[in-house]
Order: sequence, then structure tokens, then C-alpha cells
Amino acid sequence: MDIIYPMFALVVLTFIVGFSTGISRLVSAKKGLVDPKYFRLFAGHTPPDSMLKLGRNFSNLFEVPVLFYAVGIINLTLGFNDKLMIGFAWAFVILRIIHSIIHVTYNNPMHRFLVFLLSSSIVLIMWIQLVTTII
Repeated sequence: MDIIYPMFALVVLTFIVGFSTGISRLVSAKKGLVDPKYFRLFAGHTPPDSMLKLGRNFSNLFEVPVLFYAVGIINLTLGFNDKLMIGFAWAFVILRIIHSIIHVTYNNPMHRFLVFLLSSSIVLIMWIQLVTTII
């Protein structure tokens, strides 16, 4: 049942980035950095890079993490409480935090990609571990 804690930590990260995205959009519109019409279809105007980075990072938190949540929910449902799985879960969350920090700050694509690749590999390992446990 301990896997709920890293899952919750990722939910908290998602909300932090989501709220930051919303605040960034409001501030950018209020300061005149982006035309409010941009938000109708998210097209037609050029928003500030900082706003785009936050929005893209928020979207990223609904991509590979969905696979993480799925493997976590299956572990919870089946009552598995494997320490190795919990370790992988925390490693994934820590890497996603690092990924978000890189993405919304200096945004080096190679650094971001390496962290993304490592975190995605961890989710794959978690799925392999789950399947081999069930078999």
C-alpha cells in the first residue's frame, strides 16, 4: 500500500505545475505579454516562452505518468507492497520532479530528454516487475 505515497507526490507536482501554468497565463495576459484571444484556441498569437514551457510541462504530466498511475493502481488493487516497486516508484517521481525543474527553468533539451528516458525506463521496469509477479 506504500505506493500511494509516490503516486500522491506526483499528483501534488501536477497540481503545482497546473496552478503555476494558470497563474503564468493570467499574469502574461494582464501584463499584455499575450493577447487574451490566444487562449480561445491556443493559437494565433505568440505567448512568452515561460508560459509555453509551463503549459507543455503540465501536458507532459498527463503522458507517461498515466502509465505510472496505472501500474500503481494495479499494485494497490492486488495488495502488492513490494519494496523494490516502491523504490522504483519514488525514483520515477524524483526524476519527474527533476524533469519539471529542467523544463520550466533552463530547459536544456538533452538534459530533459535524458531524465525523461530514465524515468520512462523505470515505468517500463515497473510494468515488467508487475507482470512477472503476477505470472
